[in-house]
Amino acid sequence: MIRQASASDITKQSIRLVLLTTITLAIGSIPACKVGPDYHKPSTTMPTTWEVPPTTQASVAVQQGTSLQKWWQQFRDPELDSLINRAVAANLDLEAANERIHAARAQVGVATGGILPTVDATGSYVRSGGARLPWQSTWTSALNGAYQVDVFGGARRAIEQADANLDSSIEDKRNVLVTVLGEVATDYMQLRGEQQEVKIAKESLEVDERNAKVTRDKKTLGTGTNLDIAQADSEVATTNAALISLEASAQQTVYALSVLLALPPTALEAELSPEGKVPDPPTQIPVGLPSELLRRRPDIRQAERLVAAANAGIGVQVAQLFPQFSLTGSVGLQASRIDLMTNWKNSFWSFGPSVTWSILDAGIIRSNIDLQYANTEQAVTAYRKTILTALQNVQTVLVSYAQELHRRVALEDAVRFNQQAVRLSSERYDNGQTDFLAVLDAERTLFASQDALVLSNEAVSSDAVQLYVALGGGWEIDPPAATTKPGRH
Repeated sequence: MIRQASASDITKQSIRLVLLTTITLAIGSIPACKVGPDYHKPSTTMPTTWEVPPTTQASVAVQQGTSLQKWWQQFRDPELDSLINRAVAANLDLEAANERIHAARAQVGVATGGILPTVDATGSYVRSGGARLPWQSTWTSALNGAYQVDVFGGARRAIEQADANLDSSIEDKRNVLVTVLGEVATDYMQLRGEQQEVKIAKESLEVDERNAKVTRDKKTLGTGTNLDIAQADSEVATTNAALISLEASAQQTVYALSVLLALPPTALEAELSPEGKVPDPPTQIPVGLPSELLRRRPDIRQAERLVAAANAGIGVQVAQLFPQFSLTGSVGLQASRIDLMTNWKNSFWSFGPSVTWSILDAGIIRSNIDLQYANTEQAVTAYRKTILTALQNVQTVLVSYAQELHRRVALEDAVRFNQQAVRLSSERYDNGQTDFLAVLDAERTLFASQDALVLSNEAVSSDAVQLYVALGGGWEIDPPAATTKPGRH
């Protein structure tokens, strides 16, 4: 006795038939080649060592295999460490870079789907008839399978391209991270420098006000003039104006740091308003060898991945010159009544190959190939320029760092000599050998040299930060990914 197949049995058999047909034909038509050029990393010539100025040789270490992870900790400033950690966790530029990675990863999924079989289900009900034709109903359900055979590797080249673009977006995020680290540290150095300048300006203002008082006292005693008073008042007003400007600049720097941490501009005012000193840079910075930039700088790594993506795109376009083979299969049921849809006698099926080949396209495909070759050459050129720019960045900062270290030594000497001048002029005043204005002039000169030294300290630490950035330090810490948005799977 033959058992009549149930609807569930028929559905299972249909799925098995479609999948078996599609997979069997796919396995029997395994692609044999990938058209287009295989990727080879562009060759580069790197300097064997850095041109380190003699005044900096003791401050940098030129050796192979150096690590620059968490370089900001070398400044030994807990507040800087805290700001960096919060920026890494919350910065909006980093979050945007994460979203670009999500998009690139989704594109890899799209490209990968191009080499896999597809199965879809369809169903319909049609009521048809006419003036001389009887009305009739038609119920149809079917499973359809399709597989585009990647004979010439165009789909696999598309996957290569998507993978390279994903790698590029990851390096882009790392490059953004290096930039954010540098911006936070540089702004912090600037803030502490401005706070020290404010302190010196306030001390200078006190001296100018004392000078103005002495000048008025001399006028009262008949030994001063109105011109002396006007000049003294001018000094007070000028110093006060500079103080106001410095205080405003310090506030603006706090605002910039707040935004880098994805906070409202005034959020860090209470935390950062207390005065602090400019952190000293480490006694020695490991600059490594020039060749290590190829590994350490994310922008160079990103440029190289863009070359790989463009090269894979050539294969995608070349594949369009060749026939495109597809395998399709379908199985389903068709009946005039819905209750007959469980009867396998009403089934139908079909399968077979198809081929399409663009014979005449007015040269569009070959033009697209030429375009992709040109894009690849542009990517190679951009890669080489990125390397040269990176070398220039490091050398420029090395020179700036060396000059500022040398300048700071001279300014330290100037401050020391001016302190001595203030002490000597005070002693002469106490002994009645000079008037108090000489003491005030010596103090003003001291304040000016101290202010210049503060600016130099800020420049040295900022140059150290920029050297770390130019070397590509910090991206290895791998910041957390952005929170998955609602609706994303």
